[in-house]
Amino acid sequence: MDVNIINPILSAFTEILPQIGFQQIEKKKIALVGSTFDYDGILLNIAMIGSIKGVILIGMSIDDAKSFASKMMMGMEVAEFDKLAQSAISEMGNMVCANACTQFSKIDVGGLDISPPTLMMGQGQATLPVPQAIIIDFTCDNIDVKIYVGLA
Repeated sequence: MDVNIINPILSAFTEILPQIGFQQIEKKKIALVGSTFDYDGILLNIAMIGSIKGVILIGMSIDDAKSFASKMMMGMEVAEFDKLAQSAISEMGNMVCANACTQFSKIDVGGLDISPPTLMMGQGQATLPVPQAIIIDFTCDNIDVKIYVGLA
């Protein structure tokens, strides 16, 4: 996978999060990994279709997901990762991935669309539809977030 494919996604993430209440978005590290990985917490899956195909996954622990949703809801306490909190995280994923499509169009990669988000919770293993994926670790106002990019 061409590592330059992540630049529009990085731009989208760092552009959208301040709009939903986050002040400090720090990219920690980027790693190239195989197509299969384990997760523990939540994993938001959004497919991208068009001239680029694959998935963008956003993952975090359940506690971090509750904190993230709370931040999005202007500090409202999120004691359980309920439907409202799940909806907030899903909407963030929609916003980031839709903005990524806009960022791709700025570099003449058009005709992209995204699927509705699928939210998975618990422990599991995910396999992406590409031979290798890129993982970007972020800290957003002291909340750890991983973005998994499996696009071709």
